[in-house]
Amino acid sequence: MLRKCSGGSLYDGVVAIDPSAVIAPTARIHPDAQIGARTRVGEFCVIEQDVSIGDDCLLEPYVFIKRWTTLGDRNEISAGTVLGTDPLDKNFKGDRSYLRIGNDNKIREHYTISRGTKPESVTTLGDGNYIMTSGHVAHNCTVGSNTVIASCALIAGYVEIEDRAFISGGVVVHQFSKIGKLAMIGGNTRVNLDVPPFFLYSGFNVEAKGLNIVGLKRSGFSMAEVSRLKKAYQLLYRSGLLLEDALRHIEEEVPDANTAHLVEFIRRSERGICRE
Repeated sequence: MLRKCSGGSLYDGVVAIDPSAVIAPTARIHPDAQIGARTRVGEFCVIEQDVSIGDDCLLEPYVFIKRWTTLGDRNEISAGTVLGTDPLDKNFKGDRSYLRIGNDNKIREHYTISRGTKPESVTTLGDGNYIMTSGHVAHNCTVGSNTVIASCALIAGYVEIEDRAFISGGVVVHQFSKIGKLAMIGGNTRVNLDVPPFFLYSGFNVEAKGLNIVGLKRSGFSMAEVSRLKKAYQLLYRSGLLLEDALRHIEEEVPDANTAHLVEFIRRSERGICRE
């Protein structure tokens, strides 16, 4: 028996589509998928089983949402994007894993984000991120909130990106690397080491270049907070101190929540941090 849903499409059986959702006639939605209130699904979209999409989302034409993917509310997904792809990992055996996306994200055209590799593992994307065109976030990544990932950036597996980081176009990030809060990485940089928060980076192999002054000001940092981070940068990169000695001086000379986060980030680095 066929059931006609809001928007005019026909589906087998009972489907969990909110009556206020608008579904294009050519969209194909599995009966096990869930579509929230006022969400709009464009022409030729494909939504597989075990997918949940929240309220007030927009899927432009030709979006493909694969199995075990969850989207929160008010996400905008542009044409040609594929979410929840199988991992680009030879060790992947086809087991169930997940992609979980929060609220208020914009993911532009021709983008792919993979789910986890190991059984029951997760790739996560937080809230309010702006992800531009023609790039990839790989399996088991953890992307925070309010980041910007520009066009043609490639994020390899198990990468961690903290809140409000800015990754410019053409950046490639090596697997297991970490990018700190409010870090800004210039275009076409290769990130092959951990990138501490609050600083500006560029170079073929990622190098520290100073404070991310513009990002800090836009985020409402006071002059005193900026001054403490500037002193922390000098101690870390220009004092000639051994790393642990530099971190101890930062804790003693410019203590606040931001420098504490900087020190904690560096101490938990397993790959090592990039240098100036």
